[in-house]
Amino acid sequence: MITLLRVENLTKSFGGLMALRNVSFHVNRGEIVGLVGPNGAGKSTLLNMISGIYGLDYGSIMFNGKDITNASPYKICRMGVAKTFQLVHSFPEMTACENVTVGALFGSSDGINLDEAREKASITLDFVGFSGEKFNKPVKNLNVVELRLIQLARALATEPNLLLLDEVTTGLNPSESKKAVELIEKIRDMGVTILMVEHVMRIIMNLSQRIVVLHHGEKIAEGSPKEIGSNQTVIDAYLGERFL
Repeated sequence: MITLLRVENLTKSFGGLMALRNVSFHVNRGEIVGLVGPNGAGKSTLLNMISGIYGLDYGSIMFNGKDITNASPYKICRMGVAKTFQLVHSFPEMTACENVTVGALFGSSDGINLDEAREKASITLDFVGFSGEKFNKPVKNLNVVELRLIQLARALATEPNLLLLDEVTTGLNPSESKKAVELIEKIRDMGVTILMVEHVMRIIMNLSQRIVVLHHGEKIAEGSPKEIGSNQTVIDAYLGERFL
């Protein structure tokens, strides 16, 4: 398999707090890789380092054969990496379509114009299942499920090769989570590689080809869902019981 993302010895501290220490793993093209661990394990920090939001203290990040270590977020985005956030970020006074249009423009490296960006935004919102009746309504009036769809559409509008998902099912009920899982699989099937943080183990076990487990900023395990579900170190640190 072709390796799309490789991180080596990622290390990051905030003041005296060590958030990540010597974390290494890879993601192959076409995979869904899960990233799990207790709260404070360093999962969101790791995604923020890959996407360029946080700089590295030590280590390296290779994406699609190129070194993107400490590159600017907009450069990383235009190279093909997009990210959603655990807490939904939006432009509240702008419409759903305008929010996604921003993503299409931000991720463009070939001079897309505003009309083309708007068209891409509409197509992408439709793809994620967002109601067409609300395309032109300010997002400040929308609920959390709709805001998460807009955030996902904005990331997809940048046309990523690698999509970083940070707890995309947070706040969703079982029915909404099921639809989210189907959408993630649909995104993977269209050729987008996915690295996702998720606390709902049923979801991560069913979606992922491989899982990386963090604890106190260090990688404590990596393997198939079956291997992770029966790993005693992971059970003691995170799962609490076997998950098969």
